[in-house]
Amino acid sequence: MSATRRQVLARASALGAGIAFTGALSELFAGTAAAQSLGHTGYGPLVPDPHGLLDLPKGFRYTVLSREGDQLRSGEGRVPSNHDGMAAFAGRGGRTHLVRNHENRVTAPIPVPTVSGLTYDPAGKGGCTALTLDARRHVLSERVAIAGTAVNCAGGRTPWGTWLTCEETEDKAGTNGYTKDHGFIFEVHPTDPHRTGAVPLTAMGRFQHEAVAIDPRSGIVYETEDAFLKPFGLFYRFLPDKPLGGVGSLRAGGRLQAMRVPGVPDLSPVQEPGTRFDGIEWVDVPDPLAASTPTRLQDYGPGGITHAQKLEGCYWGGSCVYFVSSFARGADGSAADHYGQIWRYDPARRRLTLVVVFGPDTDVQLPGESPDNICLAPGGGLMVCEDGNGAQHVFGVTRKGEVYPMARGRQVLTAGGTAQEPEWGEFAGVTFSADGETMYVNCYTPGTTFAVTGPWRG
Repeated sequence: MSATRRQVLARASALGAGIAFTGALSELFAGTAAAQSLGHTGYGPLVPDPHGLLDLPKGFRYTVLSREGDQLRSGEGRVPSNHDGMAAFAGRGGRTHLVRNHENRVTAPIPVPTVSGLTYDPAGKGGCTALTLDARRHVLSERVAIAGTAVNCAGGRTPWGTWLTCEETEDKAGTNGYTKDHGFIFEVHPTDPHRTGAVPLTAMGRFQHEAVAIDPRSGIVYETEDAFLKPFGLFYRFLPDKPLGGVGSLRAGGRLQAMRVPGVPDLSPVQEPGTRFDGIEWVDVPDPLAASTPTRLQDYGPGGITHAQKLEGCYWGGSCVYFVSSFARGADGSAADHYGQIWRYDPARRRLTLVVVFGPDTDVQLPGESPDNICLAPGGGLMVCEDGNGAQHVFGVTRKGEVYPMARGRQVLTAGGTAQEPEWGEFAGVTFSADGETMYVNCYTPGTTFAVTGPWRG
């Protein structure tokens, strides 16, 4: 047992947190429909794309649905930059509705066009666009769904069929030319965006939001905070006053709380898969609007609060919520280094479990770098968008911990047509159609949305 593990066990034992070890990557999929059909080792090597966009295994094909700079079919302007988080919603007659984030800062080359009734802050360049596809994945419409927001990174879907888009910024009015405070979550309707408008869900907190996931039984919303430098972000839950109330119900307010793992101020030293913490506590956030102090820096009492670097992807599976810490670096102030963690929180047991650790010294090794967006594939397995340097991939991970390449982006060329220094557009927003036959995924830059079809195995 390493010194780090001994220290963690000693701290937890002293405070009654009750750690146990299960060594369970399979626990990641426990209680999900996918759990019965996992185990394949991928689809073979990636085949270079003659068109230079997306390398896929043999038998798979892609369609480009939308590209940065093209004209929106609505005539509202051009397709914005920086394609990020995304969700797919089933529609009538085999249609699919996609809602796509644009992580635009004030420097973004192509902003989300401002539209009356859908614009929060005219100075904000971020937002969402919505696409409708027919049963053959042809684009029928593409339009602005919300505008005037900032740095829309990821988000999450609601049980009632809308998208929660998250601002990954804490800029206030007067900063970077903004006329309103930013750092909020907004609800976006995939087919009727004027129904949700551009209303910040202020009770859900103002911080560097990344992703959310909703417990479909209780309506509790879990939120990640992507803080890169120390002090790092927190893992939150929002207790809505109108749980599972449908479109617009989150505007009614509620309580925002942060997760405390007793005796563990930083999750990064915990690196043994299966490590389990019982007795997880939730502490009210003193000032969710962070009027003077960021939420992660506020006073949470004698027990403090638990931080983690780069909290990003978040999703609900079975009876638990999963969230990702993309990496931790001691040079940035983390207590230990790692190449990515996936955590599982079980609300019924108040139990937090480390189910996957990525890295060269672990059983689950991404050939590249840090995991970012994640989703469960309908036929079984996990899809992980890589976020690092060099060539960028979408990787599959089986419950046995086997990693296989699913897609690889091609090199981004400079304006002169050659790349003196290789640049690669990271992947984001991986999601599947309701029938499981299509994987949708974004390339961040140049912003591109792909539909990938092929011999998906169940």
